[in-house]
Amino acid sequence: MTNPKPLTPAGWAEFRQRMPLLLESEGVWEGWYRYYDAATGKLTDQHRSRLFCRIMEEDASFPYYQTNQYFWGDGRTEIREFPAWYEDGRIWWDNALITGWAAPMSPDDGNRSTCLSWVRKGEPDMYLYEMIQHAEDGIHRARTWQWFRKGICFQRTLIDEKRVSRDWENWTDNSPPKD
Repeated sequence: MTNPKPLTPAGWAEFRQRMPLLLESEGVWEGWYRYYDAATGKLTDQHRSRLFCRIMEEDASFPYYQTNQYFWGDGRTEIREFPAWYEDGRIWWDNALITGWAAPMSPDDGNRSTCLSWVRKGEPDMYLYEMIQHAEDGIHRARTWQWFRKGICFQRTLIDEKRVSRDWENWTDNSPPKD
């Protein structure tokens, strides 16, 4: 994993100026992840989710930190941590699961879209692109993942989310989302 240095005050100013949607995403999001086979369109998996999107203190090595909680109907759960640093107009991940980046989509006249790209560790012939589209209400967003293996799209993930709180620091409910 890359061990970035904390941003300077000028770096924080650039981060805030270049990543407005990321800053606007701060909070707790709940929703559904639904996975589809690209060849058949068949639903292959689905589960509930809760994401904690955090903008950290200015002395943190990782100015953005996301924690994903997943909840399946059969009782399985999973938690994944995604600390990210800011560099060259993007946030970057390099952890045990993925290596990749996120950046505002350009051009985007509505300033509502973010693009991500990453590679799964241990699967160099597999990569993924994601687009996040924020609704005008600041409460809803939709995300689309396109999974490629050896250059062929084999799976798509559709994610529908709703912000349930801006206050991630005081969130205490770790039970599965209810609606």
